[in-house]
Amino acid sequence: MKDKFIMYLKLEKKYSENTINSYNEDIERFGDYLDSQNIDVRKCNKEVVRDYLKYLDSLKLKNSSISRNMSSLRTYFDYLVTHGYVDTNPIRGMKNPKKEKKLPNFLSYEEFLKLLEAIKSDDALSVRNKLIVEMLFATGVRVSELCNIKLDDIDYRNQSIRIMGKGSKERIVYYGAYAKDLLEEYIGYERNILLKGKKSDYLLINNKSTPLLRGGVEMIIDEIAFKASLKNKISPHVLRHTFATVMLNEGADIRSVQELLGHASLSTTGIYTHVTTDALKSEYLKAFPRK
Repeated sequence: MKDKFIMYLKLEKKYSENTINSYNEDIERFGDYLDSQNIDVRKCNKEVVRDYLKYLDSLKLKNSSISRNMSSLRTYFDYLVTHGYVDTNPIRGMKNPKKEKKLPNFLSYEEFLKLLEAIKSDDALSVRNKLIVEMLFATGVRVSELCNIKLDDIDYRNQSIRIMGKGSKERIVYYGAYAKDLLEEYIGYERNILLKGKKSDYLLINNKSTPLLRGGVEMIIDEIAFKASLKNKISPHVLRHTFATVMLNEGADIRSVQELLGHASLSTTGIYTHVTTDALKSEYLKAFPRK
């Protein structure tokens, strides 16, 4: 039944590969737990679920991970009920644990410039890597979305890119003058060097002349951050956080930022307003004489 559910998520819900992998992992862990307790999924009730949550807590999982497990199982049991495999969903009505409030990390503009300056060469891979850093900062796209950009998605005249986001939801993002120059240089010359006579629809190409994948981008950012000697851990998602923070600091409407980021909920975008408020308070405390 699990395999049919996974196919349902893929074909009907059109979830991304990463989301499907998360569901699969959560459901497999739950199945292993039920097997260890000799419990049939059809006999699962709220008491069994509560015991399972205690088990997850004993694994020292964060509240956010336990919450994700509950959400996965809630959806899974809804599917089982719909298809007549179980009578009720034991997780319906149970509250997810509160997530730890953690403000997203972001870079200062000076730190962002240090990232770019750490890429000192002008060979094809270096130009591509500069483009990666600039595009993540300029558009706020997720790393998976960046890797999936095809040449046909780019509107050079309007400096915009069509992005296929989570749940196959399409949106348009924009890029500025610096990204424009790098994009033109990369597509006009360096990309062809990386392709070595091969053809590809994808924008980003690796040194094996095939499309660059998520893991490759994460490794590139990690190496650049090391060379830049930045103190905090830098990932592609930190550049996405930086984009959102900069936009809000510069007065962009929160709903516009929500649209550009591809957030389904305004509350998700709202976390960046906390970041900018904290930054504002910090500046106030530095400057105001009567503390």
